[in-house]
Amino acid sequence: MIPAHWRKILVPVLLSLILFVSACSTTKPPSQFEQTQQETSRRNAPAAVAKGATSGSTFNQFFPDSGSGYEVVPAQEKNGFAEYKVNKAGQNVAVLSISDTVGNPAAATKFQNSTTKVGGYPSVEQGSNITAVLVNNRYQVKVQSRDASFTPEDREAWLQKFNLRGLAKLPTATSSLPRIQSPKVAPTLPGKLQPATNPT
Repeated sequence: MIPAHWRKILVPVLLSLILFVSACSTTKPPSQFEQTQQETSRRNAPAAVAKGATSGSTFNQFFPDSGSGYEVVPAQEKNGFAEYKVNKAGQNVAVLSISDTVGNPAAATKFQNSTTKVGGYPSVEQGSNITAVLVNNRYQVKVQSRDASFTPEDREAWLQKFNLRGLAKLPTATSSLPRIQSPKVAPTLPGKLQPATNPT
């Protein structure tokens, strides 16, 4: 027979242990989307950018569709960034992304010396597995090979599958480019004649 004072101690301890074990046993494995989020986070995907960045959901309409044996599936979306995976026969062969460089002007700087274009936009090679273009000096569109079978020619072809013209129509009022300032004009004072300017 357990003394009463021990029962007062053991009962809460046992209840806590039962609750802990049951909570652990009912933990669900992460969903496919959560796993993708974890994977892209481990790959150091771009962090959310400036407050004025375009919403990641806005970019979804410009990504290529599935077809010709390739499946294009959403992978990650955040403010200023969206990413899709390209799978073939159940294997991830490439990653597609669109990012807003408004909060990261350095991302757009690398295109300044570009001597090549894809779809009419300046393009660059990043390492041996990434091809990117810059649309309206603001939106960076990337195709990254995940398998050796996905060649630089494939990356260029997939860049042209994006709706780059549609992306170019997005507002760029908050672009990282410096704005051209209008010349200041002296205000007109009531009842006063303005001095005439000499033609140049």
